[in-house]
Amino acid sequence: MPELTTGQAIREALSQCLDSNKTTFIAGEDIGVYGGAFGVTDGLLEKYGEGRIKDTPISEDVIAGLAVGAAITGSMPIVEMQFSDFIVNAMDPIVNQAAKLHFMYGGAVNVPMIVRGASGAGTGAAAQHSQSLESWFCHVPGLKVVTPSNPQNAYDLLLASFVDPNPIIFMEHKLIYKLKSDVTLGALPADSSALGKSKVVQEGTDITVASYSNMVNTVMNAVNDDSLKKYSIEVIDLLTLSPLDTETVITSVEKTHNLLVCQEAPGSSSIGATLISEVASSRAFTSLKKPPVLLSGLHSPMPSAKHLETTVIPQEEDIVIKIKEMIDNE
Repeated sequence: MPELTTGQAIREALSQCLDSNKTTFIAGEDIGVYGGAFGVTDGLLEKYGEGRIKDTPISEDVIAGLAVGAAITGSMPIVEMQFSDFIVNAMDPIVNQAAKLHFMYGGAVNVPMIVRGASGAGTGAAAQHSQSLESWFCHVPGLKVVTPSNPQNAYDLLLASFVDPNPIIFMEHKLIYKLKSDVTLGALPADSSALGKSKVVQEGTDITVASYSNMVNTVMNAVNDDSLKKYSIEVIDLLTLSPLDTETVITSVEKTHNLLVCQEAPGSSSIGATLISEVASSRAFTSLKKPPVLLSGLHSPMPSAKHLETTVIPQEEDIVIKIKEMIDNE
């Protein structure tokens, strides 16, 4: 069981995908000689050659269009958007083509492609390189949206995404790339049943805290604060946002009677808002002691200055304060 960073774990998963299917290729800007903006594809060009590791022009529309065409003609492409913000330049091939062709052709066509994107803030990259756009894609029928939080689930979820016949938006938060832990390098799964399932990463009885992507790590750091030792806190990593596993959260809320959802993205029309709506309209409603709370990023473009960036994004201390408020004021 090697100790790997998330970036290294993703590279191992990419290698396994390439080894398992000779039609698979990876395409994106600077992914070959340069090894990708965050070093994830470093070394793959030397191993697999230019025919399978394709440096592309600076045109996200072309990159995504290439993937759609390849996927519907028998390949299993994986493309990288240097920053997930740049996916906006490829909305037509992803939203109007990849997401809809299976339906429009009566199931005769599948579009097995993965669109990887470095998402989120925390690096001082400012408003055009720091967004969390995952909820955009959750709104589109036909797309699956995956958000790993650490090396192990990044590895596992990428392999599950690869064997899924649907187009996958795979959002990799920039701050998880250097996280390091032991990783079990399993084989390709027989199916993609791991998608659409959240995970209880810490059990508790006083409050349920649900989150996804790097915010899960922020939550875990927060709940380990000494001032929260007297509370029993359940933490859930959503992992896949579309389809969203609401059942695990509903079952947890029935036990804890409180729900806090934490996310980096702004709250309006977001994953957290959807999750709270689902819980409030479920059987767990009568178990709630008070209204669920969404702790989200501010509705603001992301600043580059560190002290402003941390004001926009929920921090550990914000989570600690909110948990205390919710439990102590019952």
